[in-house]
Amino acid sequence: MTELTPHSSRSAILTVAEVIDETADARSIVFEIPELHGDKFRDYLPGQFLTLRIPSDQTGSVARCYSLASAPGHDTLPKVTVKRTADGYGSNWVCDNLAAGSAIESLPPSGVFTPANIHVPLLLIAAGSGVTPVMSILKKALADGTGPITFFFANRSENDVIFAAELRELLAKHPGRLTLIHWLETLHGRPSAKTLATIFKPMTGTHSAYLCGPGPFMDAVHEALSKAKFDHHDVHTEVYNSLSGDPFEDVVHDAVSAEEAADAAEVEVELDGDTHVLVWPRSRNLVDVMLAAGLDAPYSCQEGECGSCACTLVEGTVEMENSGALDPDDIADGYILGCQAKPTSDNLKVEF
Repeated sequence: MTELTPHSSRSAILTVAEVIDETADARSIVFEIPELHGDKFRDYLPGQFLTLRIPSDQTGSVARCYSLASAPGHDTLPKVTVKRTADGYGSNWVCDNLAAGSAIESLPPSGVFTPANIHVPLLLIAAGSGVTPVMSILKKALADGTGPITFFFANRSENDVIFAAELRELLAKHPGRLTLIHWLETLHGRPSAKTLATIFKPMTGTHSAYLCGPGPFMDAVHEALSKAKFDHHDVHTEVYNSLSGDPFEDVVHDAVSAEEAADAAEVEVELDGDTHVLVWPRSRNLVDVMLAAGLDAPYSCQEGECGSCACTLVEGTVEMENSGALDPDDIADGYILGCQAKPTSDNLKVEF
């Protein structure tokens, strides 16, 4: 077997510790902590994801993002859960090829679908394999948080419920804090926005909602939360899009030239608790400028599809060619994508 080596300075080779069959078409892949970038794979945030480099006969490789179902500080090793889809090359390859001892290349955990405060009351909403990041948030909040949690989980049938046994254990362990609502299409049909609004209404104004699932389900949930009068600041959605580029390539970023600096904007960037003041040329995106300045900017796909580089625009204005990883509520809350944002004002302030 050919030994894998990282294709970029940001990636690491992960060894599979265990593969767990969750349902007939879903498997959890548990990874050892790698030596390279080990702290990042150990100290991730609940709700984040890994970007895996999957071999392809046609293109050499494809990049796919899979949410972590494990919770930092609660589970010893990181774990992603992957459900087969009919035309999903990546999901089928992972389920068919990874076994204990297998190796695969991964970028460090990233993503912004994570609670700012695990102590507040939470409304967690998932359908099918959308449970994966929600499960990470649930376990972290139950282990280290203090607030009540309601989890609404929709599936086709009882046999399709991923983490069914683990959820029963959590419910038995936290009966006073966790309310679990299972919705099965075989029994109840598909949940309507009107029905969901009735379920969610008692939590309006008190709970922060985190939701992940297929598009039609998410549309119904968004409509329901709107009917229930949830403030958009309290609604957080995980958005997945297929990646077409190669985020595992190291890209050379040239220093800002004198010509670029002549009419450039100035940006104050807060990253990992430190503040940096940078010259931001009008023709460059923020990630490019940060990397050129030697900063460890968070990014993955550089296409605006994964959300790894999402940050908050505190002051100033930008334009973005693609904002696919952000939903309208994210944009309304001031989120921008560093790999897409270009300045349209002279002075800006950004927080990661």
